[in-house]
Amino acid sequence: MYELHYWPTIQGRGEYVRLALEYAGVEYIDVARQPGDERGGEEALINAMGRSDLVHPPFAPPWLKAGIRLIGQTANILLFLGRHHALAPKDEPGELWTHQLQLTLADFVVEAHDAHHPIGVGLYYEDQREEAKRRATDFREHRMTKFLGYFERVITHNSGRSGLLVRDTLTYADLSLFQVVAGLRYAFPRRMRAIESKYPGVVALHDRIENEPRIAAYLRSERRIDFNQQGIFRHYAELDGG
Repeated sequence: MYELHYWPTIQGRGEYVRLALEYAGVEYIDVARQPGDERGGEEALINAMGRSDLVHPPFAPPWLKAGIRLIGQTANILLFLGRHHALAPKDEPGELWTHQLQLTLADFVVEAHDAHHPIGVGLYYEDQREEAKRRATDFREHRMTKFLGYFERVITHNSGRSGLLVRDTLTYADLSLFQVVAGLRYAFPRRMRAIESKYPGVVALHDRIENEPRIAAYLRSERRIDFNQQGIFRHYAELDGG
């Protein structure tokens, strides 16, 4: 039984791991979302972060406990899950390509976060509102289109002609791109409505993932945390060109 350690009230970076586990049909415990008397709750996560007896301590959530392994960093966790649950090609070129796409998505996610927190993560949004307006303008007008355009090209030129990112089998990178599109629709709905038609492959991939039976069931369940104003993707009308 895998144990996922992540904050209990936000999707955040842990959501990419949840989506992979849900799609693969793998049993796991979302530890910090368990009742406090069942080794869960946010306190358990904080206590785990403070442990000094770990040989390979994680820097920050998420991390995955898999037997005696403790695996940190979202892309690293997904690399592990891809190998063990058919979420990436088995050959080295395919595995590395999937990992490369995930790292590019991680860069995209950082820029989406920094649109509302461009100065410091320890500051409130209200403390950096003017800087956020400038950063968000650049993100909307240049960075969103650059990243989405890249993934559109990857899908279009995929040798599998499958509408997916990697060959003809759904990978964890496809699941992560679904999450990014969903997050952008929440944070920048006005901008996404204006540009989505330019990226039909990306949109079709999002819709395909959304309707995968296990993912659809997950999205309807209580396990799926709603987007909110504490997560990576946050909606501020003034940052969406409103």
